[in-house]
Amino acid sequence: MNLPILVGAIVFWLAAWAFNEWLVRQRFQSEAANRAAHFAVPVLFGITLLVLWEGIVRGFSVPSVLLPAPSMIWLRLINSVPTLAADFRQTFLKAVLTGYALGCGLGFVVAILIDRSPFLQKGLLPLGNFVSALPVIGVAPIMVMWFGFDWQSKVAVVVIMTFFPMLVNTIAGLAASSHMERDLMRTYAASWWQTLIKLRLPAAWPFIFNALKINSTLALVGAIVAEFFGTPIVGMGFRISTEVGRMNVDMVWAEIAVAAVAGSAFYGVVALIERAVTFWHPSIRGGRA
Repeated sequence: MNLPILVGAIVFWLAAWAFNEWLVRQRFQSEAANRAAHFAVPVLFGITLLVLWEGIVRGFSVPSVLLPAPSMIWLRLINSVPTLAADFRQTFLKAVLTGYALGCGLGFVVAILIDRSPFLQKGLLPLGNFVSALPVIGVAPIMVMWFGFDWQSKVAVVVIMTFFPMLVNTIAGLAASSHMERDLMRTYAASWWQTLIKLRLPAAWPFIFNALKINSTLALVGAIVAEFFGTPIVGMGFRISTEVGRMNVDMVWAEIAVAAVAGSAFYGVVALIERAVTFWHPSIRGGRA
């Protein structure tokens, strides 16, 4: 046991915790200072967790096969940039983004059709419930058999995972406008399409963006899991499954770190677009994401 490193990590954790507790209670006169403090709290919390992780691993001499230290993961990450970039390109840029666009777009279009047709509402919506219950572990091998080992089969898995959240949320959003608002549109002699575009879709945007944010993480998880069941010699899921077998756990954590950063950034981009589109919504005007 390396006691000085362990004690130092614990002391840093306690000091950072106390500083964070003080920082969250401060109200500065400058709006820029308040924003900086709001941003600094989660950053400092993350740094604290990394320092505590490093201290525990080195203090208790935890084998790297069980849990590598953050410094070891960082070294592996910066020394494996070409490999990680190729995996990112295969999994995220090809499979995730394509499947996300197709799955969300298809769910949105089907929701419009279901809202327009009572027959589809009674016949197609239960089918959507059925699709949402399909386990990705069972679907992925079938998609690989149908579409091959390349990224197209991963796109199919992502489409299945993202379709139903978009479908359900869009249908709920289209029903969010009140009867009084719809009656007002009828008094203006508005057609169904005019009512949809000028009233119901704007009211549905918070629900639609809720589905988009949920799917931004589901898509990445689905693509990575699908790569466990057949893929070319590239991809995040392929690399994780392969390196675990080789006991290169630091490379596994490096892939996990890249996936976490990519997923968080993707979610953040969708949230920023939501703030621009639904600026009128109380949650946005109140400053909550």
